[in-house]
Amino acid sequence: MLTFPRRLSVRQLVLRELAAIGAVFSLWQGPILANEICVIDDIGAEVCMEQPASRIAALSPGATELVWAAGAGEKVIAVVSYSDYPEQAKDVPSVGSHTRMDLERLIELEPDLVIGWVTGNPPEQLEALSDLGLPVFSIEPRTFEAVSNTIERLATLAGTEEKGFAEADRFRQGIAALERQYQDAEPVSVFYQVWDEPLMTVNDEHLIGKVINLCGGVNVFGNLDRLVPRISAEAVIGANPEAILAGGMGEENRHWLTRWEAFPGIDATARDNLYFIPPSLVQRPTPRMLEGSQLFCERLDDARAKR
Repeated sequence: MLTFPRRLSVRQLVLRELAAIGAVFSLWQGPILANEICVIDDIGAEVCMEQPASRIAALSPGATELVWAAGAGEKVIAVVSYSDYPEQAKDVPSVGSHTRMDLERLIELEPDLVIGWVTGNPPEQLEALSDLGLPVFSIEPRTFEAVSNTIERLATLAGTEEKGFAEADRFRQGIAALERQYQDAEPVSVFYQVWDEPLMTVNDEHLIGKVINLCGGVNVFGNLDRLVPRISAEAVIGANPEAILAGGMGEENRHWLTRWEAFPGIDATARDNLYFIPPSLVQRPTPRMLEGSQLFCERLDDARAKR
């Protein structure tokens, strides 16, 4: 629940009244409408709407891309920082960052559907929006199929099934083609650097880990327990990967790779297998992962050719 200071502004009084109304409606067990639209989100909650969403708030850059992929970009009325794709998303009002949203500003924009990020948005803020009666659809695709399925569910909620299902199938078929192409590829040991300070990577359960496997790579840290584990430079040196790939802090910034040039004993360095991958192509669970996966596979092909 939202907690307000003793002296309430007009805006805060409105929020309190909305919360009270939302609580009343949550207790009412009315009949399910015949034309109600219902889907299950990634935390297992059923999200139902009486009619297709027309005012969507996307609370992560990935969610923004996915809504556009579902054919509902014109319905997005609120985003968060770094929502920079597609280009039109830059013109949509921002309500803060994915970790700290301005709830009052968001509510002023009157969304009728909120797309939340399971492990990225603060749970208390998503709960506050739910308490106000707003449908919150929480997502976190962790497989290629989940990316397609998320697009389809978003298209169902927005009433844009024709465009959304076509895009989901395009992604599905593209990934399947890569799987066929690299199913017998010679293994390449890989270290993927997802962050610099602290040094972080991904395990095999992470979607990026699945990109590595898709391309015939073997993630040298794939068996670690955490999805995004912290590691040391010494651990990377000890693992001796044949290829190192990194995203960096920007679409054209490869400076994270320069630290590894100081370690000529690593096979990846000795063979010049230090590769930059634009981070938004593999670090957001969106259809652009197909482009990122193709690029990733090409880099590992280059490493194979240097043997």
